[in-house]
Amino acid sequence: MALVNKVDLKLKVDIDKCIMYQIMTYCFFENIIISNSDLKFLKELSKQKNIELTKFCLELVDKSIFKSPQSARNAITKASKKGLLEKTGTNKKTVSINQGMNIQQEGLVLLDYKILGIAE
Repeated sequence: MALVNKVDLKLKVDIDKCIMYQIMTYCFFENIIISNSDLKFLKELSKQKNIELTKFCLELVDKSIFKSPQSARNAITKASKKGLLEKTGTNKKTVSINQGMNIQQEGLVLLDYKILGIAE
């Protein structure tokens, strides 16, 4: 019988940290590298359903995540190429978090990951 080292960690955190943890976990297992500002703006995007691109860029500047709307747009374009968000529309584009990431952000959220690391 194999010996298993089990780590059981229980934490109570606010919903923002919970969302950020889900994003980091998704990116880790998909081998997607993101910056701290990318993580913060993806967290903010996760809290919104569909939001108009220009309005969202201005919100990111107001929250001091980016210094200018153009910096926010550049980060959004980069994240879109990595498959982390979805852009829809042609004239007034809207952005939303990629639904495939399955980010939970409403109500009480219990994250129960079970990961088995196998030595080869």
